[in-house]
Amino acid sequence: MILIVDDNQSNIFSLKRLLESQDFPVDTASSGEEALAKGLRNDYQLIILDVQMPDMDGFEVAETFAGYSKTKEIPIIFLSAVNTDKRFITKGYASGGIDYVTKPIDPDILMLKVKTYYNIQGQNAELKKTKQSLELEVKGRRETQVVMKSQLDHFQQMLEALPQIAFTLSNTGEIEFVNRRWFQYSKSDKTFPEVHPDDKALVDEFGRQRENLEAIALEARIKNIETGEYRYHLLRMSPILENSEAKNWVGTFTDINDQKRVEKEKDEFLSIASHELKTPLTSIKAYVQLLDRKLKLDKESPEANYVAKVQDQIDKLNNLITDLLDVSKIENGKLKMNLQPTNLENVIHNAIETIIQTHDENSVSIERHGQKPDFLMPFDAIRVEQVLINFLTNAIKYSPKNNRVIVTTSVDENDVKISVTDFGIGIPEYKQDAVFNKFYRVEESSLQFQGMGIGLYICAEIIKQHGGSIGLSSIIDEGSTFYFTLPIK
Repeated sequence: MILIVDDNQSNIFSLKRLLESQDFPVDTASSGEEALAKGLRNDYQLIILDVQMPDMDGFEVAETFAGYSKTKEIPIIFLSAVNTDKRFITKGYASGGIDYVTKPIDPDILMLKVKTYYNIQGQNAELKKTKQSLELEVKGRRETQVVMKSQLDHFQQMLEALPQIAFTLSNTGEIEFVNRRWFQYSKSDKTFPEVHPDDKALVDEFGRQRENLEAIALEARIKNIETGEYRYHLLRMSPILENSEAKNWVGTFTDINDQKRVEKEKDEFLSIASHELKTPLTSIKAYVQLLDRKLKLDKESPEANYVAKVQDQIDKLNNLITDLLDVSKIENGKLKMNLQPTNLENVIHNAIETIIQTHDENSVSIERHGQKPDFLMPFDAIRVEQVLINFLTNAIKYSPKNNRVIVTTSVDENDVKISVTDFGIGIPEYKQDAVFNKFYRVEESSLQFQGMGIGLYICAEIIKQHGGSIGLSSIIDEGSTFYFTLPIK
């Protein structure tokens, strides 16, 4: 908007009409006092100010405008018909004007000046706003940098305090930060620790897995540069995501060498103990069978019942030792699968019949659902039946109030999926990923139900060696579904 200041209403009328003909918004003031009041209330892009006015002349008004921060940058064009001498023109520029026009006024020249100064002032206002925005953005970025630096320092202090080797990587795999424990296994903060020749190259493995944007966990032996010893470490790496992309990675090496040594000693003990127990147990079972035949006891007599219970306990002990031997074979890489073309439906039927025969038929209900895989496919029938019997036994064991079990099969062009569903106590969601681990038992059931927690571990290894998958879904107090898949080809 343009402010016209003149004590002569005729001059105001003619100037206003001229400016409005060019679509300029116009405001007017008939005295210096009125102009000052309006200038402090409104925003103007240009002021056309008459020099010769009563009370306050144009020079005084301009000097007063220059004293206020709101109005000091508004361009002022002086108009004068009387004060046309050089000294008055000089005074006009000195008091804050940017131009001095004498009357009579040439309308075309005046309009050119108005347009020029009006546009310049508009551009200056935009530049000022842009500058203010940039200053705010710079200030915000500086504050953000301070906060980020503080968070980064805190993060690095946390990594330094960890008992593990800790480091961070860029998305391309370049090392960005290491804590002081890193230098026990590497001479440089740019070089990964040396890995045992028989273990996976960590950098190469990271390159293969980083595209998945999932946490990485690897076991490897890395070399202590002080002792020269290769020690087992668990490497864990997790991506820090930003807009669904990995900004960088945080990793730790946890020393598990002592744990691995204890596990090895334990596995060796289990292997030796299992083999040593197998021989006398076989003799005990044979002598009990001979005793049973020799005595020819009445099946309804208490003595026959006692012998039957002894044989039942011998079978349980035999199954336990067999499982321990399987664990030993798994640990030593000696659990082999005998893959032969076999009818899977027959194996499923045999497993169900075995469970029914070894349990009270009136208390166990096993239903068969889904498409039946009544065709030949390559798998180890004995081992797959072992998995099914384990699933069915667990389904009954952990459903003391509802022994209804459903066996469901589905077939697609690549796999057969076998599921066993019970309606028992269920497993908490946060513990479901661990149930296939060796010797793992859910705390909520370990006191109520007997077992060593190795059956599902063996099942997982059997299915893994078949090239299939294994898993479960479960809801507390509603039941569980354990399933596995076998490839058809």
